[in-house]
Amino acid sequence: MSEEISWVLEVAILPGQLENFRTVAKDLIAATQPEPGTLVYEWNLNDDKTACDIYERYKDSAALLMHIGSFAPFAERFMQSCRPTRFHVYGAPSETAKAALADFQPVYFSPLGGFSR
Repeated sequence: MSEEISWVLEVAILPGQLENFRTVAKDLIAATQPEPGTLVYEWNLNDDKTACDIYERYKDSAALLMHIGSFAPFAERFMQSCRPTRFHVYGAPSETAKAALADFQPVYFSPLGGFSR
């Protein structure tokens, strides 16, 4: 079984905050790029630019926790520009990782089956 953890965080962009949201996204993407355990980090806006799905995949719980440490300096700016509306986490994060994610009220999904290439 893989130790990888992934998630989709859906956020609603607050009215009048699109440019601030774009700026914090750009800054977070740049800060996350050097993290060796971050395997995927993609931000996707809907057509009317009122919502964004953020897809992230990590090598393991340690990599996820490293990213949370990198996110901390941006958290206030992020929350000033958007509100989480859905947070689905896939895989088996450690209890420490779950505790670190608790403020975002994730829904956890355990692997049932499948494959990736």
